[in-house]
Amino acid sequence: MEKPESNVPAVPSVPAVPTGPCGTDMGSLPGNCGALAFPFVAMQGPNPVRFSRMEALQTGTLFPGLDLPFKAAIQARTKMANTALVELMALDFAIDELGLYLVTHANDQEVLQLYWSYIKLAQEGREKYQKMYGPLLQTDLTPEEGYAWLKDPWPWEEGGND
Repeated sequence: MEKPESNVPAVPSVPAVPTGPCGTDMGSLPGNCGALAFPFVAMQGPNPVRFSRMEALQTGTLFPGLDLPFKAAIQARTKMANTALVELMALDFAIDELGLYLVTHANDQEVLQLYWSYIKLAQEGREKYQKMYGPLLQTDLTPEEGYAWLKDPWPWEEGGND
């Protein structure tokens, strides 16, 4: 027997959503329920003020507008020495921060130029550091050297943190 045609579209079956003890309009908190929140993060404007690379590494952001005030106590206790290795860390951190900014501000030419200049500085600094102290990463080894990652002396024994 043929199925009669119908102008009513088929309704897909929707599995029941488990609501848990708090229901669908509440979220669970330890010991009770709370209203769901709709967080909002304001869009950062073009060409924002920036910390220096070292200050950005210490504060955890390149942009003062994103600096969280509760971190002040931690920052006061985490002063970093100005060494070649810390400068490379600061450059890499600033490159990551600028890259994240450029995701939403791809046409910001000033920041784009700064991004590329930091990448160049980091590459040059890494090459200089590795010539003096050896590889920074396991992936910096070459097949000709074999697996020389654990050779003595370690960089900090030869001034690699200077």
